[in-house]
Amino acid sequence: EDFLNLIFKAMMKDSLNSSHPVSSAVQSSEQIEEMFDALSYIKGASLLLMLKHYLTKDVFQAGIEVYLHNHNYGSAQSDDLWDSMNEITNGTLDVKKLMKTWILHKGFPLVTVVRKGKIISVQQEKFLYRVEPENWTSDASYLWHIPLTYKTSSCNFTHCTNAYLLDQKSGM
Repeated sequence: EDFLNLIFKAMMKDSLNSSHPVSSAVQSSEQIEEMFDALSYIKGASLLLMLKHYLTKDVFQAGIEVYLHNHNYGSAQSDDLWDSMNEITNGTLDVKKLMKTWILHKGFPLVTVVRKGKIISVQQEKFLYRVEPENWTSDASYLWHIPLTYKTSSCNFTHCTNAYLLDQKSGM
């Protein structure tokens, strides 16, 4: 419950146009200190949970083990974690491409789901809680790779999870 409350607080901050990406280039030590705030930590943790759920626990765990093995007693960059996950997925999913849309964009998407008979359509757009005129920038080009998981009525709810990657503005 506490983590969920933290996630909602981070999402509120991240829904403002004055937000910042989880990862960005820095030029000074002051900029480094500014980057390590609650938004970065909580959003980062949430993104790892999202990835774990989409890849499955076992695949995610194997990716973490590869990452730790490849970088023990050394330094690493953010791409190194995604590269380790890519090793485990054997090219079936470009984890780096998926995760860069989340860590390099500020904010998060609003996903709208519409059902017409047996057809389900989904659409994404950047969510803004409040537009701050002094900090407003157009984010029309923002596009996230959103891993969606779902269950159907033909599934038993413990073993039948379907997945869909929304990597366009809309899909079916």
